[in-house]
Amino acid sequence: MSIRVLLADDEKLILGALSALLATEDDLEVVGETAGGVQAVEMAKNLLPDVCVLDLSMPDRGGISVVRDLQVAQPSIPCVIVTSHTAPGYLASVMAAGARGFVPKTTPARELAAIIRTVHRGARYIDPVVAADAIAAGDSPLTRREADILALSADGAPIDMVAQRAALSSGTVRNYLSKIAGKLKSANRHEAAYVARRQGWI
Repeated sequence: MSIRVLLADDEKLILGALSALLATEDDLEVVGETAGGVQAVEMAKNLLPDVCVLDLSMPDRGGISVVRDLQVAQPSIPCVIVTSHTAPGYLASVMAAGARGFVPKTTPARELAAIIRTVHRGARYIDPVVAADAIAAGDSPLTRREADILALSADGAPIDMVAQRAALSSGTVRNYLSKIAGKLKSANRHEAAYVARRQGWI
């Protein structure tokens, strides 16, 4: 019996190529393709695939959000995240959300097929290079709230606007950002955001 796979990636060239390559595997069947996370959730609910393969970053809803939604709606469907963003913090976020696999987009299609089989059997798979980098980097020094506030300010918005987004006072936001910059040994919030993004902490 074939393993039924749902693919979601907003890069349509990659989506099409991946679908075509996986279709050459006798025991894999691509039952759905989509370029968006919102539709990926709905398709997974309707198609009930054996495995979902999701891009980490999609414009409407990223892979982590999709995994969280499916953990509620269809927790029996295992998800594999594929991404070009392999900073250590992403791995922690992906696995905490409930994903069963995390692989870079440089992974050959034949190897991805083997990973899909592994996840379908109930095991987990983390790319060994990504795992080693994550261990070496250690955990994020930011609390969840600090990471959220830094993410809200990462586009360079004025403090007052960040405060509105966070539903906090401007003074509280300034205090948070000052503390965050200190933790990340950064000169200001902009440098702190750069550091946190590079590590995958926001």
